[in-house]
This record gives sequence, C-alpha cells and structure tokens, in this order.
Amino acid sequence: MNFRTIVVHLDRSDRCAARAALAAQWARAHESHLVGLVPTGLWEGVIPADAIATGMTDYIADAATHLRLRAEAVSREFRKDIHESGPLSYEARLVDGATIDAVVRHGRASDLLVLGQDDEPDAKDTTVRGLVQQVLMEAGRPLLIVPCAGNFSGPAKNVVVAWDGSRESTVALHVALPALRRASRVTLLSFRRSGGEGDEQRLLVPQMIQFLLRQGIQARSERGVTEIDIADALLSRVSQLDADLLVMGGYGHSRLRERVLGGVTQQILAQMTVPVMMAH
Repeated sequence: MNFRTIVVHLDRSDRCAARAALAAQWARAHESHLVGLVPTGLWEGVIPADAIATGMTDYIADAATHLRLRAEAVSREFRKDIHESGPLSYEARLVDGATIDAVVRHGRASDLLVLGQDDEPDAKDTTVRGLVQQVLMEAGRPLLIVPCAGNFSGPAKNVVVAWDGSRESTVALHVALPALRRASRVTLLSFRRSGGEGDEQRLLVPQMIQFLLRQGIQARSERGVTEIDIADALLSRVSQLDADLLVMGGYGHSRLRERVLGGVTQQILAQMTVPVMMAH
C-alpha cells in the first residue's frame, strides 16, 4: 500500500492554507495525486446573515450562487499555492452538497484524507462541527488530522504509534506503513493504568517489532504505567520524544465504549499538538 491519492478538505478557515501545504508535501514525498476537495455547503443552509442582500426575489438561487463563488475563491487560492510551491499532480474539486457527505464520499476514493482539527478558534461560517469524528466513522479511510495551532512541514520523521493490541490500533498501524517507512525514528508506545495488570498476550510487542522490521521499519518499543489519563500520558510522551506524528486507532463514541476507554479518541482530538494519523 502507498498513498497514491490524497484528499485534503479545503474551507475558509485561516488554517486551510497550512493544511493544504502539509498535504502537498506529503503528496510530493509519496508521489501521490492530490485532490483539493471544496464542498460548497449547498443544502447545509450555512450562509452568513449579511451575505445575501435583503429584498432578493430568489433567495435560494442567490444563496447557491454565493456559495459557489465562495468555493471557487477557495479553489483558486489552493491552485495558486500549489503552482508556487512546485510541480505536483493535483486537482481542485468543487462539490455541491453537504460538507460531511462530500468528504465521506470523495474520501472513499483515496488512500488518505487530510482534515483540520475540529473547533478551530478561527472558525468561519463554513466550518462543520464534528467533521473529523463523523468522517472517521463513515469514510473507511485513514485520516491525517492537522492541529489548529503550530507549524508542520514535510513527511513525519519521528513517529509515535499508540499500541494497545486492539483491532483499531492494528488498522492504524497497517495504514500508516508508508509513513513509517519514511521515518527515521518509530516508537511503539503502550500505556497501562497504575494498579492494572499488563496484557503481554494482547500486546505481542516483540512480534510487532519483528513484523515492522520485515516491513523495512526499525522500531523501538516503550511500555509505561500512568496514573493520569491515557490521552494525557500519550501527548506528554509525544512531546518528550519530540515526535512530529502520532498514529493511533480511533474508536466509536457510544456511551458504553467511552466509559470503558476513557474517551481517549475525543481527548486526543481536542488536545492534539502534532498531526495525528487515525483509523477506525
């Protein structure tokens, strides 16, 4: 597997350019085709109150025109930035319809989806709350989620893989293999809570290290005991290791599962400080 097609979601947020630039850098490194996906937001009803002049006789038609022109402006900026940054196979794709539906459908025709962290402080009227969680559960593709703060450039060189032996973390590790092969340092990181018992049969850490080695990836393992939340422990260790990518499984958000897992996925998505590659 490789990231032959990468789709990046484009909108009007101030972090859109940084997200698109990182997606372009990944696309060049992996010799991918990059799709800049621009949902117009038509049918979502997300239109600024002052965007359409009062007294219009055909509000729906005027609103659709406004949304289309706004999407075209985002597309032009994307093409301009790509042109200035160097050769790359790419396209800008405008899609009428609701944002989540458009990202899910077009994301399925990709190897990797690049999204921005939810709840960006600079959110504009096109920002869709809960986009990451819904796309994660519905698209069936891995996500590269870019934080709403910080500067990130190029493919990851120092990667932490959150490993708990689960189906989700297994899926995440496998889809991340193209990125792991390009990294100079890979750490397989496992935590258990203080007072809890280790589960060596579930983790199979030596076997996973050998699996990665056969994939051409030299990885090291770390196992820790923590008295704080698993998400906080992960992010703290990511910072200490100066990692530039966290790979982890993403879980569903039923009340029962969240109680069992402690809401690790939600906490990471809310507090992330480096890009996160996540799969479900």
